[in-house]
Amino acid sequence: MTGYEQLAKKLVQRAKKKGAKQAEAFIEAGRQSSCRVRDGEIEDLTEATSKGVGLRVITKDHRLGFAYTSDFEPSSLEGFVDRALQLAQAAAPNKLNGLPTLKELGKLGDTGELYDPAVANLAGDWKIKAALEMEKAGKAVDPRITTFDNVGAGDYVSEVYVASSEGMSAGYAGTYVYLAASPVASEKGQLQTSYWIDYKRFLADLDSPESVGREAARRAVRMLGAKRAKTQQVPVIFDPLVASSFVNNIAGAADGNAIYKNSSIFVSKLGKRLAPETVTVVDDGLLKRGLGTSPFDGEGVATRRTALIDKGVLRNYLYDSFTARKAKAKTTGNASRGYSSLPHIGTNNLYLEPGTRTPEELVREVKNGFYVTAMLGSGANPVTGDYSRGANGLWIENGELTYAVQEVTVAGNLLQMLQDLDGIGNDLQFRGSSGAPTLRFKQLTISGD
Repeated sequence: MTGYEQLAKKLVQRAKKKGAKQAEAFIEAGRQSSCRVRDGEIEDLTEATSKGVGLRVITKDHRLGFAYTSDFEPSSLEGFVDRALQLAQAAAPNKLNGLPTLKELGKLGDTGELYDPAVANLAGDWKIKAALEMEKAGKAVDPRITTFDNVGAGDYVSEVYVASSEGMSAGYAGTYVYLAASPVASEKGQLQTSYWIDYKRFLADLDSPESVGREAARRAVRMLGAKRAKTQQVPVIFDPLVASSFVNNIAGAADGNAIYKNSSIFVSKLGKRLAPETVTVVDDGLLKRGLGTSPFDGEGVATRRTALIDKGVLRNYLYDSFTARKAKAKTTGNASRGYSSLPHIGTNNLYLEPGTRTPEELVREVKNGFYVTAMLGSGANPVTGDYSRGANGLWIENGELTYAVQEVTVAGNLLQMLQDLDGIGNDLQFRGSSGAPTLRFKQLTISGD
């Protein structure tokens, strides 16, 4: 047992001894480092370590107290436990306050490896070399790439431990490594930026710095000469990067708290068909090598695979234990948190399952339409389903990508968009903990000139 796991248990025991009915300690410790370069020079190089513990206590009369600290000195931890209990005394009682029970905690599943020694022991100059290589490769793509807004590389090593009075005591370590590039292309006074990123747990899975730099540059250059399009209704295709944000909108509407408050378009839609059979949206906390993979969630509940939409039918909402208790439902292992916050509903690895069509086929079947490569704004309003975002991309004419389009708005409604999903690519990509393939919608409104 590590020192952190012992400490978590000790804090729980101390809180119980001082009168808490239930107690839970959540410890996070990590190290992160990053490097940014500009025009062949190092712009900044940082390395930071952090650690902290959050303590939740619940009293016999259902009052909740929460405190956190990054001071692990034994003398200050004594007062820290007292502080959590004092805060509980000042809180209003709520019968729904409580920690996940042993039954709710469940049996921890198999996540596979989450920790890569190659990332944990990366040479200090790896980030510098990788960032410089990205910039150099990006500039070599086209002379119109004049500079980069941002080029960076970094790595994280983190440990998480949870102990609770209900029988939870476990921890895990994980690693992450990333590359990101955001070039600027310039021609005839017009500037276009784009970006590309790769983010993985394992160094061996990471794209090469050259390929990230080149893809970022290619995406910026193809936007040169962009113009606005006329207002019209046409088929619209989202590239995987944009499609993953659409999948996040679906998860937002399936948030158990929004459902409980009656502020989601998915209220009372469980078991109803919302999309074609080809559409399956999954949140999977056990996805091998996934960025959002972990054996347990932010309150120690075993993570699992939850299909939100299964073959077009809405099957599940997402819950943490508190919201599940309110809604008379069961937690889905979707409590998300850091040591300095109470749990809230979040996603693990969220994605829309790939189809069988190539992205090229999806484009080829469109006579006149819009291929979206970047979006601004937050997307769908979960209460009304209204979807409206600023978009850039490429116009499709007779099945081919032609000229660049910018400063238009793509609008629709989330429920209608799900029904109109008439093409799903075979190119599922994760550039973070949310993923999607290329998606084609039968018709959306483009507002431009």
